Amino acid sequence: MAKTVKKEKSSVQPPVIDQKDMAILRLLQQNARMTVKEISQKVHLSTTPVYERIKRMEESGVIRQYAALVDPAKVRKGLLVICYVSLKEHSKTAGTKFIKTINSLDEVIECYNISGKFDFMLKIVVENMDAYYDFHVNKLSEAENIGNVQSTFVMGTIKQTHVLVS
Repeated sequence: MAKTVKKEKSSVQPPVIDQKDMAILRLLQQNARMTVKEISQKVHLSTTPVYERIKRMEESGVIRQYAALVDPAKVRKGLLVICYVSLKEHSKTAGTKFIKTINSLDEVIECYNISGKFDFMLKIVVENMDAYYDFHVNKLSEAENIGNVQSTFVMGTIKQTHVLVS
């Protein structure tokens, strides 16, 4: 059902990541503002190889970006909604149009192409229920090719992390 996006197979081999690289990644995940000097002291390497390893991981895409994690409630984004969407038509063109629409909606902070009853899972943040209603009626429902939408409202966060390397 969820065949709207075909991923290109990469001919590029993934970079070799050794234990020192993993240690650097662990530290950067904890605090991306650590200096190369601070990292080098913790991983027992001089600053030049640490700098070169970080640059290599950035250039190869292992490190995609650095970000500030913002408290949603403190920027008036207190309602988190998980929204499941199925499309009426499952052509490449229809899927591409839907994805383009979703990418233009600031309220959607994550979008996953999923298997099962629905085609996509959206993670949406808004100020409150009124703002979600406005988003749902005036933006999401206006998107072409929407078949079915199911919204689930998050009542509390038990675990949330961005740590991949532990």
